Amino acid sequence: MESYDVIVVGGGMVGATLACGLGNTPFRIAVIEGQRPLPFESGQKLDLRVSAISIASRRILEGVGAWNHIAAMRLCPFRRMKVWEITEGTEFRSRDVRYPELGYIIENRVIQLGLLERLTEFGNIDLFCPARPVRIDYHPRSSAIELDDGKRLQARLLVAADGGQSQVRQAAGIGVTAWDYEQAALVLTVETAYGQQDITWQRFTENGPQAFLPLPGPHASLVWYQRPEEVRRLEALDEGALLEALYAAFPRELGDIVQILDCGSFSLRRQHAQRYVKEGVALVGDAAHMIHPLAGQGVNLGLLDAAALAQVLANAQGKGKDFGALSVLKEYETMRRRDNLTMMTAMDLFYRVFGTPSLPLKLLRNLGLNLAQRLHPARLAVMRYAMGLEGNLPRLARGEPLTA
Repeated sequence: MESYDVIVVGGGMVGATLACGLGNTPFRIAVIEGQRPLPFESGQKLDLRVSAISIASRRILEGVGAWNHIAAMRLCPFRRMKVWEITEGTEFRSRDVRYPELGYIIENRVIQLGLLERLTEFGNIDLFCPARPVRIDYHPRSSAIELDDGKRLQARLLVAADGGQSQVRQAAGIGVTAWDYEQAALVLTVETAYGQQDITWQRFTENGPQAFLPLPGPHASLVWYQRPEEVRRLEALDEGALLEALYAAFPRELGDIVQILDCGSFSLRRQHAQRYVKEGVALVGDAAHMIHPLAGQGVNLGLLDAAALAQVLANAQGKGKDFGALSVLKEYETMRRRDNLTMMTAMDLFYRVFGTPSLPLKLLRNLGLNLAQRLHPARLAVMRYAMGLEGNLPRLARGEPLTA
């Protein structure tokens, strides 16, 4: 049986960020990932799954040495963000907070590829990919994992970065509080009749939000929130009928679409682990929390988790503490649980307030959005929070070294 200090189950964006954060440290780390992403080629079509990466997340990716690998592939910066319902709403601009960008739209696969490329540069990390756990024996002092190829690994600390249906979380006996939203999301990658955009926008309707995310070149990702049965109906349409539905429902800001390149859907679920840590185990990303994607904060919260846990573990190791002890891991939970819950609650509030068709409430919502445009300090505060520039941020998210 191979022994490690830390086993990270899940080598996606969050798990790989955590591992890279602990690269070149005394920790011996194993990363288990079930599927190797398709290699990048400049001419290949854009992926359907993309993420809005905040400034704080860029700093984290820079801090672990992966950003240059990602930027060498492709991404799309955005400098403006507009939100409205009936009237003009509010527009956020990066120049107002003296930043060149508000964030970046990047394919999930590109982020993962950049992180895995960086991962191979560390001598203290072993990547098992493709590999899947077939058995997880959690024990507070030393846990063991058997992989589908028969290999057996053990470690003082297990990290669950294996998503909403986390095997590690279940093996550790950590429960969740969860419910499904009465919405699903139709996601489309489209070719536009105009060049690359620097704005992302979201319009609220009585059936759910509609979002435009710019992609490299004359491309965009459209997200159309609707009731699940309506999403299923739309997804079944042929391209011509679906284009007609888009033009009929989306605002004029959408502009002309040349063609639909890809289309898919996913259900929406709110889920929060009842605790993030136990002796010898810690949860990060979707294993700890799943949030409504309304503001695109899910991946950003996960990367903040990874940066916070890396900081806590590195500090403990530097002080000679038992890094798998509950008292140490509680520091990570304290750093992240309240902030995650705050963002989850805010998204729930948006979902419920903007999902109510009442005309008086609709007028109040639009009054609030229009006031936000005119109240400069309030608008700047919202922008800074969305960019990950406020709150109890880990050191990497502030652009500082991992340890003091």
